[in-house]
Amino acid sequence: MIEYITPSNIDDRVLARAVRLLENGALVALPTDTSWSIVCSLKSPAGIKKLRQISTQRDEQHFTLLCSNISQFGEVCSIDNTRFRLIKRLTPGPYVFILTTLHGTEKILDIRRREVGVRIPDYPVPIRLIETLQHPLYSITAKKSLTGDNEPADKEEDELFESGWELEDIEGLDLILDSGEERERIFSTILDMTTEEIKILRKGAGLWPV
Repeated sequence: MIEYITPSNIDDRVLARAVRLLENGALVALPTDTSWSIVCSLKSPAGIKKLRQISTQRDEQHFTLLCSNISQFGEVCSIDNTRFRLIKRLTPGPYVFILTTLHGTEKILDIRRREVGVRIPDYPVPIRLIETLQHPLYSITAKKSLTGDNEPADKEEDELFESGWELEDIEGLDLILDSGEERERIFSTILDMTTEEIKILRKGAGLWPV
């Protein structure tokens, strides 16, 4: 279930195995530039359904598209020049941008709203996997509540994982890509760009205003 990897030099065979699993509806856990994420293929309805089933959140705002470049944003979202320039300045990095979806995206993602969160992590593991898969990943943040741990956390960050082996108790995971390094327990900053005025929905690792 765990594949140990070197982020700067990931074995192509491990990436190929992860891609095969994702294409067949699997869920993969991986480290990002913030905390750990659980992902499925954007083009796998079975994977999206499975991801939604294990999530404790029903609000689509808790689901994010992980991309390897800004051009992938434009395949699912509407971006004007002003927002494009700002996103280009802040990526890659610990920011989630809430954007208005293009017609048809809601059906693909099985969502009820016309907005979706997108981001480009500043970490090689998700980027290499997306490049190998050749399309974005749909993701949620890995939290201890997914393991059935109902102990209340003192801080929201306490819900996050540090090490890959901790995620083994999450039912439904098919693979964990583990760098062997502890990750910081931090969230990304969420920026709502669906209206004329950009609003911060959550203050995290990314600075705002910039």
